[in-house]
Amino acid sequence: MDALFQVQTSVPSSMAKRPCPSQNPRIPTFTQMDLLLEAFLGLSDSSSICIDFSFERLLDSLPSDLDQTRLIDRALQMGTYLLEAGKRSARKRATKHNSVVWALPPDLTIKVFSMLDAQSLCFATATCSMFHKCAMDPSCYSNIDLTTVSPRVNNAVVSTMIHRAGNSLQSLKLGIVPGPTSSPGSCQPLVYNVSSFSWNDKRSRQGKESSVLTRSCLNPLGGASTPGMLLKTLHLYNIERMDSPSLRAALSTCPSLLDLEIVGLHVELRQTLMSVIENCPLIERLFFESSKTGRDDSLKSPTCVDLVQKCPRLVSLALRGFKLHDYKVRILVKGLRRLKYVDFSTSYSITGSFLRNLGNNIGGNLLEVLILRDCMHLKEMEVARFMTSLLAGDFKFLRHLDISNREGLASEDDWYERCYNSSIIPIEQVVKERPDVCLLADFPSEGSYFEIEQMLESEVNSDTSLPTQLSSDTSDSMFISSSESSYNSDQGSGNEDGRDAGYVIFEESSDEVDYLAL
Repeated sequence: MDALFQVQTSVPSSMAKRPCPSQNPRIPTFTQMDLLLEAFLGLSDSSSICIDFSFERLLDSLPSDLDQTRLIDRALQMGTYLLEAGKRSARKRATKHNSVVWALPPDLTIKVFSMLDAQSLCFATATCSMFHKCAMDPSCYSNIDLTTVSPRVNNAVVSTMIHRAGNSLQSLKLGIVPGPTSSPGSCQPLVYNVSSFSWNDKRSRQGKESSVLTRSCLNPLGGASTPGMLLKTLHLYNIERMDSPSLRAALSTCPSLLDLEIVGLHVELRQTLMSVIENCPLIERLFFESSKTGRDDSLKSPTCVDLVQKCPRLVSLALRGFKLHDYKVRILVKGLRRLKYVDFSTSYSITGSFLRNLGNNIGGNLLEVLILRDCMHLKEMEVARFMTSLLAGDFKFLRHLDISNREGLASEDDWYERCYNSSIIPIEQVVKERPDVCLLADFPSEGSYFEIEQMLESEVNSDTSLPTQLSSDTSDSMFISSSESSYNSDQGSGNEDGRDAGYVIFEESSDEVDYLAL
């Protein structure tokens, strides 16, 4: 063993005495190197102790501390070289093996890789050179899903994925989802408390870059190759540092967007919708869940009208957790002629009056899904009227209706009076006569007036801490009324006096004028 180490250290000096004209005199010939590696690698696994002893004796034979340090550094360097050579040879063998036994040609391999999730695709990329070459095809990154249940993805990962996709990018999903049991589009809230993670959880080990997405995570969409030009789907979940200007800048690079889902972002509803109106005229599905339930009342009637007129292809609309008044909701539901899916769950101020005469040929008659779960001001009488219209034959395409409320429905005169087992809502009759409709009407067996009052007081007091980014554009100040800019202290629905000043709203009737067709 000592002789082996001695041969290795003496090779350069012996070669220096007999230089070869065609080679560097400091590099041993292939024959000498082969002999050295063969002898070294021929040692058994039980020779590790012998190697330790031999290396220690070799160190002790050197006179100075400097020489010993150099020998240690040289040993570490040679070990690194040997490790890298082994990895390269393993990859070459894996590539050769895969090229022989892999039955699929490159084009079909790329097709298979394009169906993998992001993590599996990265694993395939690191397998061998052949798989790496196939996995670098832009089509493999056309549908990027980097959603996680904890902060593990940073801006650099997103940028790399988007740049690899280039103009092939079709779908992009980012952020933190509550867990595998939550599916986007379901009635279960998707807003997640990201602040529950400690700072140590948000940072990867060994001082690497923070594993938290920031407001600039979508900047690559507007890069040199404009990957966002053909993007069809954009889903963003609980990105704590995303703000309205950054989101608007990202949407401005996505003119082909068809599906937009925003959950738990600190962005304003009105500004976001205006950006969608200006940049995404082809939008077909819009899902927006507020990070602060009941506090965002920024939506104005002109914005609703603009959305109806400039985004007429909307088929699915979900605005969850916002303060919405019935007349604004009516503008959206009646004006969007192709609308089939509507979800206003956990929205404040909705009483249900927008449902009146909705199933005629003017608008709303194509609805297939209507979800009004946990709308605090939803009235029992309005639900009863809607059920009656179902029995009368309206809403022929309706297949799913959810009016469940964990606090019960509000009475006609005072929303403090909650209804938990309504006798005027013909639930059983609807289930019997409309078996094609999946009706969800789950109410508590009994309620607590104190709990409702306490929850309301908490929501009203929390308005004082509303983030500064929830600000309205001064250009539309003429449409803002005092009763709409803040939560009503009398706990009313806000629909009676909260209409935008100066904006004409026609009364609801069976022969209502369709002013949205202007």
